[in-house]
Amino acid sequence: MDISAERPVGGAIVTAARKRRKFTGTTLTWLAVTPFAAWAVARLAGLERGSVATQLMTATPYAAAGSLLPLLIAAAGRKKAASVVALLTSTALGFSVLPRALGSADATTGRPFRVLTINMLFGRADAQTIVDLVRRYNPDVLSTQELTPGAVDNLDAAGLKDLMPHRVLEAEWDAGGSGLFSRHPVEALPDLVPPVGHKMPSAMVSLPGGKPIEFVDVHPYPPLGPQVVNWTEALEALPSASSDTIRVLAGDFNATLDHASMRQLVGRGYKDAADEVGAGLIPTWPANKRIPPIITIDHVLVDQRIGVKEVNVLDVPQTDHRAVFAVLTVP
Repeated sequence: MDISAERPVGGAIVTAARKRRKFTGTTLTWLAVTPFAAWAVARLAGLERGSVATQLMTATPYAAAGSLLPLLIAAAGRKKAASVVALLTSTALGFSVLPRALGSADATTGRPFRVLTINMLFGRADAQTIVDLVRRYNPDVLSTQELTPGAVDNLDAAGLKDLMPHRVLEAEWDAGGSGLFSRHPVEALPDLVPPVGHKMPSAMVSLPGGKPIEFVDVHPYPPLGPQVVNWTEALEALPSASSDTIRVLAGDFNATLDHASMRQLVGRGYKDAADEVGAGLIPTWPANKRIPPIITIDHVLVDQRIGVKEVNVLDVPQTDHRAVFAVLTVP
């Protein structure tokens, strides 16, 4: 009698293999869905902590696009629970990001006010290009970060002194210098922003035909390593919008609209000019590199009474930031 013929070895092996394939498919689906779901929760609740998580949060627009892949995987595998979570994830990330590309600005009237801001990368940005942009776009205020004394000389030699003779400058021979150049008279406001991070000069700009405008040149430290604490403190130290004065904050915030600290600042009475006109996803850093710009960390924030007509992101040679030009209307 052949005993081995009575043993259902083949059937047992087939059954075990089916269970293993089913388990593996479900597990792989959840492995694809879970990271994006966790990202969505962290973004919506503002849970990023520490330097690494803060830097990763800048990639949220790419995470929003990438979240469609696990949704397709879950749907194709007919994993109902995973499909629901993936759909909620894509929806949450999409609603966080897409409005920046759509815009919501209403037509407004008032005095025109033009702003140009540029990080000059240790003063190396091409001064002639910047002055040419001033001539072309006719900004009322030029906000500069990483402004060195040598850069001031180069800008003036290129003609800025004649175009924008009024200024509040805190130039330094490193990344800490900043400066405001204006076509109109300005008065320095040394106590408006506490000394946290890089120099962030402030000024009262006298515009023809109405009340003056408070202007802050923004440049906190980047959130690298232990500097993330100083970065947070600097954003918190920036003044809230006020009913007593019209205020503009412009510069290199080293932050995107996906950072909780940045959203909290905007929530204190401001709106992002690029976001208002559907240009909020145009990246500004890193420029002039082998890789194209990938994140948006240069901003013009305006108080709620200021209208936004136009925002352009402009290339400037020899700096790792793109310039941001905004056409505003003020009451």
